[in-house]
Amino acid sequence: MKVLIINSGSSSIKYQLFNMPQEEVVCSGLVERIGLANPEIHYNSENHTIDKICEIPNHEVGLEKIVKFLLDDEVGVIKATSEITAVGHRVVHGGSAFSDTVIIDETVKEMIKELFPLAPLHNPANYEGIIVAESMFPKATQIAVFDTAFHQTMPVKAYKYAIPNKFLNVNKIRRYGFHGTSHKYVTEKAIKHLGLKASSKIITIHLGGGCSITAVKDGKSVDTSLGFGPNEGLIMGSRSGDVDQAIIFHLINNLGYGVDEVSNILLRDSGLTGLTGYSDLRDIETLATKGNEDCKLALEMSAYRVKQYIGKYVAALNGVDAIVFTAGIGENSILTRKRICTDMEFFGIEIDDEKNAIRPKNLAEIHSENSKVKILVIPTNEELEIAKQSYTLLS
Repeated sequence: MKVLIINSGSSSIKYQLFNMPQEEVVCSGLVERIGLANPEIHYNSENHTIDKICEIPNHEVGLEKIVKFLLDDEVGVIKATSEITAVGHRVVHGGSAFSDTVIIDETVKEMIKELFPLAPLHNPANYEGIIVAESMFPKATQIAVFDTAFHQTMPVKAYKYAIPNKFLNVNKIRRYGFHGTSHKYVTEKAIKHLGLKASSKIITIHLGGGCSITAVKDGKSVDTSLGFGPNEGLIMGSRSGDVDQAIIFHLINNLGYGVDEVSNILLRDSGLTGLTGYSDLRDIETLATKGNEDCKLALEMSAYRVKQYIGKYVAALNGVDAIVFTAGIGENSILTRKRICTDMEFFGIEIDDEKNAIRPKNLAEIHSENSKVKILVIPTNEELEIAKQSYTLLS
């Protein structure tokens, strides 16, 4: 069975085509910097590797280019779209309606649209991926895997906000958490690697364009930094993370900003973008090494926020066996991992600089011999996790 996975992020699309249940990768790739300067598309199959800079103003164009590669006479891996049995989609926000993987129908699509306001950078891109895939793969079953599903195990004390009860009971306003597919995948990898069969306390740190950190006890999410929408917690590419609510009221009531303007500021013009003018960490790290003070401070602030959350979750778990770095920044930024793990000896977290000086393709340990806590870098594979869940659902 051929299962195509489409993972639409806020400024990227990751994709993989699998033969299931063998978990064999037929081809894979990435469209990155969508809507930004110098967008790129990458395509990899057994016999071909293509890296190309081209105009990609939005997700629809990006998806169309992916499908053209799949069907191309020279580099393609399928002769017709009918070879694809299922298309699995990562959908960021499932609200209270979705706690498991589902086959997409008109009702599901409408419910995903209703959640646009809660994930304005992601659910619209996820929905667009579904619409394009339906038109290009009309015989395939479309399947949605929700980022929020893994966090449904959080206890009430962790997901409930201290606001009037009616907002949870009637309006379902609560902490939902995101990046659940990634956190689930690396958690299972870490538990297996460390042999923690009976009990485990793990903190998983997903650092990319969007960022989140999760406390995982015995394989289940018990707390996570992202909340009702994907803007709480850590400093991200264009999102602020935690801010004092009073700032929002001050912007509206005293500085004359409209509600939509404030939303746009916090979601699209804040985070690393607001601090430096750049959203891509690679650009920021390069400029920081050249002495750009804004970039240097932004990197310090981002690491400091992660360190704060590690402290919170060590307390919530009453200890920690391992911390895991994953996603684009977590897997590739040597300096980010170093900043986060420095001056953490009180928690038993000590990094080995030589081991850390890598960008691993597979699981790697980067802690020192004296570290009481294991520090792991585990490349996430949300696409494989989505493929497994899609195949299981169809089976």
